[in-house]
Amino acid sequence: MDLLAGQGQSTREYRNRSGGKPMPIDETVIRINDQQFWLYAAADPQSNELLHIRLFATTTTTLTEIFLRELRQKHDVETAVFLVDGAQHLQTALQRAGLRFQMSRHGNRNAVERIFRELKRRTSSFSNCFSHVEPETAENWLLSFARWHNATN
Repeated sequence: MDLLAGQGQSTREYRNRSGGKPMPIDETVIRINDQQFWLYAAADPQSNELLHIRLFATTTTTLTEIFLRELRQKHDVETAVFLVDGAQHLQTALQRAGLRFQMSRHGNRNAVERIFRELKRRTSSFSNCFSHVEPETAENWLLSFARWHNATN
């Protein structure tokens, strides 16, 4: 599910800012009914904007590669340094794509963690779970959240 299709900055606008700059990417679990889904996100640590988010029913290196391919189609990130945690599938997908990365648990990588914390804070009224909804309904809510988040930053 491409939650930010048609959203965000043009490639040229982002290219002007990305040259070798850090770009945190991560994933977090979102519960829909009693199933786990993984929300992947890439953020700009300077503006705190979500550059790309994607919801998957599972997490694998192949799905991470799909996320990265979509991110590359939307933004020129070839010179960015991706900040990742210890998740091996993130590191493997970045390495296969020929993109630079470094492991980081603090600093600029916290941009994506702050966004995830805010998302989970806002879904706490749902008990951190979208109950009695279809994945498409949760996707629509996540899209609205992303638009709101980017508009307020």
